[in-house]
Amino acid sequence: TAGSSGGSSPLLRLRSPPLSHYPQSPTHPQPHSPLCMLGFFCLYFFFVLVKYSGYLEHMDKPFDSNCFRKTPRLMKLGEDITLWGMELGLLSMRRGELARFLFKPTYAYGTMGCPPLIPPNTTVLFEIELLDFLDSAESDKFCALSAEQQDQFPLQKVLKVAATEREFGNYLFRQNRFYDAKVRYKRALLLLHRRSAPPREQHLVAAAKLLVLLNLSLTYLKLERPTTALRYGEQALIIDQKNAKALFRCGQACLLMTEYQKARDFLVRAQKEQPFNHDINNELKKLASSYKDYTDKEKEMCHRMFAPDDNGSTVGEN
Repeated sequence: TAGSSGGSSPLLRLRSPPLSHYPQSPTHPQPHSPLCMLGFFCLYFFFVLVKYSGYLEHMDKPFDSNCFRKTPRLMKLGEDITLWGMELGLLSMRRGELARFLFKPTYAYGTMGCPPLIPPNTTVLFEIELLDFLDSAESDKFCALSAEQQDQFPLQKVLKVAATEREFGNYLFRQNRFYDAKVRYKRALLLLHRRSAPPREQHLVAAAKLLVLLNLSLTYLKLERPTTALRYGEQALIIDQKNAKALFRCGQACLLMTEYQKARDFLVRAQKEQPFNHDINNELKKLASSYKDYTDKEKEMCHRMFAPDDNGSTVGEN
């Protein structure tokens, strides 16, 4: 770790002591780094979750940073990360590691810089934290195969790829990228629907499907598409008719569609499975409040329809 030197900028403080990291050669990766796990030629299949801040000389504030975001965006190496130095640096890091790098112009913004923000031939400092990384090489290649080719692989391979797709969906969901998450979940579900399993292994496919269907139901609720959310929730209930999450999702969807009786039926069944679940109990209270508002408005509308007008006749009479 670099020491401090008064009020100097982060870049100057890093230059005076020995550097903590340099962009390393692809032939010398850190153990347990993305590069070490799969090899240099697979780097473009990696998605990374990273926090970073870039500094110029004599500047205490970063010229570029994503640290202000509550949840950093999942980025793909070779596509979303444009600095060569950052890619090499990430490939030398372990999951959870925080490191500092000095990037010469060749590894950063080149001889031209990026005016007016980055002057020509500028060395920049980047503080980088590799929060996590996911390898999509296996799933991307498998999903590109035809159904006949996929059938040649053992069931465990299909389950593994489907689980990887669901994990990607979970990452995207946590970043509020619900549309992108939905795409990943659907890829996982398609793989599981395609594959037939012998009777002794059908429970494995059913368990994997259940997780994906629950994810899809919740995602479509976030996308404000309750009809589709209900459909996936009901598919989950075919697998496990007492699943509290599936019952809860169906109840939420019906409430959004103002199908109050169906919503109550689903939520009461969910409450029966988990009587002390705060989310379920709160949703039942929300349902009661929404239904009361609905009936009050209906009564008011009926009162207006049949209230006598100034001439003594009833509204709606011929």
